[in-house]
Amino acid sequence: MSEKERRPEDDGRDFANAAWSVPSYILSGIILYGGGGWLLSRWTGVAVFTPIGVIIGAVLAIYLVYRKHGR
Repeated sequence: MSEKERRPEDDGRDFANAAWSVPSYILSGIILYGGGGWLLSRWTGVAVFTPIGVIIGAVLAIYLVYRKHGR
C-alpha cells in the first residue's frame, strides 16, 4: 500500500498491533526459553538452567522487538 493510499485510521491499527506484539514477544520468549531451561533443570538436576533460560528468552525477545519495531 503506497503512502497515497493509506488512510488515517490505518495508523491507529499499526500502533495497536505494535502495542500488542511487544509484550507478546517478551512473554513468549520468557515462557519458551524459561520452559526449556526448566526442562533441562529437571533432566540434569541442576536448578541454574531455569533462570538462565528466562534471561536468555527475555534478551532474545527484546532483540526481536528492536529488530521489528525499533527502526
